[in-house]
Amino acid sequence: MRLADPMAQTGLFRHRRRTDWHKPAVMLQEPVPARAFQPRPRDLRLYLGVRFCSALGTQIQSVAVGWQVYDMTHDAMALGYVGLCSFLPMVLLVLPAGDLADRIDRRLMLMASYVVQIMASAGLLLLTVAGVKAMWAYYSVITLLGVALGLSQPAMQSFLPFLVSLEKLPRAIAWNASAYRVAVIGGPALGGFLYDLGPVVNYTLCLALYLFTLLAMAVLRIRPQNRRPDQSSTYDRIANGINYIRQQPILLGAISLDLFAMFLGGTTALLPIFARDILHTGPTGLGFLRTAPAMGAALVALVLARHQLRRHVGMAMFCCVAIFGVVTLIFGLSRYFALSMAALVVSGSADMISVYVRSALVQLATPDHMRGRIGSVNSLFVGASNEFGEFRAGMSAGLFGPVPAVVIGGLGTLTVVGLWMMLFPALRRVDCFSDIEIKSDLPPIGAAPAPLAAPAE
Repeated sequence: MRLADPMAQTGLFRHRRRTDWHKPAVMLQEPVPARAFQPRPRDLRLYLGVRFCSALGTQIQSVAVGWQVYDMTHDAMALGYVGLCSFLPMVLLVLPAGDLADRIDRRLMLMASYVVQIMASAGLLLLTVAGVKAMWAYYSVITLLGVALGLSQPAMQSFLPFLVSLEKLPRAIAWNASAYRVAVIGGPALGGFLYDLGPVVNYTLCLALYLFTLLAMAVLRIRPQNRRPDQSSTYDRIANGINYIRQQPILLGAISLDLFAMFLGGTTALLPIFARDILHTGPTGLGFLRTAPAMGAALVALVLARHQLRRHVGMAMFCCVAIFGVVTLIFGLSRYFALSMAALVVSGSADMISVYVRSALVQLATPDHMRGRIGSVNSLFVGASNEFGEFRAGMSAGLFGPVPAVVIGGLGTLTVVGLWMMLFPALRRVDCFSDIEIKSDLPPIGAAPAPLAAPAE
């Protein structure tokens, strides 16, 4: 199947004279070394295998942890603490890890994170085999998963531009998204099926998958990084990455919209409760519920790979986040398994378009020497929306019950959409990807970047 290359079709990588000054523009820097790099197809295929196995292991393990914790405690707040234990280490590590990713080999960071994941899977396996019921032991091991997430996300977010040439980057992003989505589709269902055989099976398989990712990453070859001499402190370098996003209203609006929408509307942490107590299905049903959003996202990803968004990109993003809020309400009020599955499929489809637009802006609007730091900020926002969103959902369910918690989250998501349309008009007015133009003379790290041009009224 031939994947569409949106940037090649729309001329994003051509310097051209702009005549449509009424449209928003993103001023970008082209990482010249990426064009001189001659990648090996083997490396991309191997990386896609790493991405698939890592995501598959995470999904299988997540299903097992969620069901096992709720089965031992029957407490919604315990599921919230699982999300908190993953989120806090990630928050503490992700920004320094982003700065580190700009200064060392990204493969070493990913390999270090896979070692931590191996330790966590082995810990969960040992706790289960030993029959340990103390929740502090499980929370301690889950904290290691947060450490691995904090180490890996900045390097993972900025890895592809160092693996493929710039012209092939959009296509590589599509393949990377496909590998991830296939794992997210099959992982929860497989995890639920394996859990019927016992959580030991889940953790053993995860251990084997993470061992493969470690070995495969060790033999990957990537482009040498184009580093700039910089004597500033770690704090200043991190601050520069944050300021870069802060001074680009389209990027800030896109990333923060995803943060607050998913923080309020996320339901993943509560799926074990809905599967067991509301929809009255077992671990296999939970696996299907976890798979449903990824199924919708994968279908949309295939469509976007062949037929890119050509017009009204900004409004499409806002509309899809609003749809996500509506179907979250439907899921919260549903008492039928089929309707709940359908709502989750639609939520994944809508979220995929938002992720597509945000990912394209972040990748293309980031200078080569700042990819780690910008990726770390993006990872922090995504992690906050996912892990801390799970904590929010668990606490809300403990206080108000699972159904009100989901309904409140859906209403909050719709409120955020309305506010962001007013706060970020430049993002709302983004028409098509051809509005993006490369600028070859971005200021150095210590200087303030040029802001995105807002459309004329």
